[in-house]
Amino acid sequence: MNLQLALDRLTRDECFQLLQETEAFVDWIEIGTGVIKEYGMAIIREIKETYPYKVVVADMKTCDAGKHEAIQAFEAGADITTVMAFSADKTILDTLEVAKTYNKRIMIDLLGVTNRNRLVELQQLGVDLVSLHFGKDMQAEGEMGAEQLALTHGFDQFDVAVAGGVNVDSLPTVLQIQPDTIIVGSAITKADIPAEAAAVMKGLLPR
Repeated sequence: MNLQLALDRLTRDECFQLLQETEAFVDWIEIGTGVIKEYGMAIIREIKETYPYKVVVADMKTCDAGKHEAIQAFEAGADITTVMAFSADKTILDTLEVAKTYNKRIMIDLLGVTNRNRLVELQQLGVDLVSLHFGKDMQAEGEMGAEQLALTHGFDQFDVAVAGGVNVDSLPTVLQIQPDTIIVGSAITKADIPAEAAAVMKGLLPR
């Protein structure tokens, strides 16, 4: 099971300091949407050059112009880029085609999706990687519950990542659905000692 570190609402220097401290425990590095908006494709390129052996996820949250944005992310060095599940099917198909060309992957962000029919449609489009995403604003109203976590139940062809306020306390509930990747942000990035927090989280994941 992969531990994905989400770098968001951080400066460039903070991103690199956190990576230096936690790299031994992190499998995938996510460059958050806010960081990309602040620093552009350059920070994707810089992080991939610094950590070429890590899987780099560009959280582009693409919802239109899929072909162009997927090319941008992959040319900058991303191994995975994110596309919103509510995007037009054509947008998703275009990003999947670009990913195939570059031998990279598309992660479909299920933020806001509550109807399992959309997962059936995504499956038919050829999607194989999704993220159960409990958004920052949603977290202010409570933690991710069993209903949200059950959304992908039965869709065994999907690799599933889970994101949204995951911490040591909520991790046991998340692990019940046996996801492929756990995405952790502030539980590590805002910890007093990020390396220790990352080590604890990684240690709790099945090997």
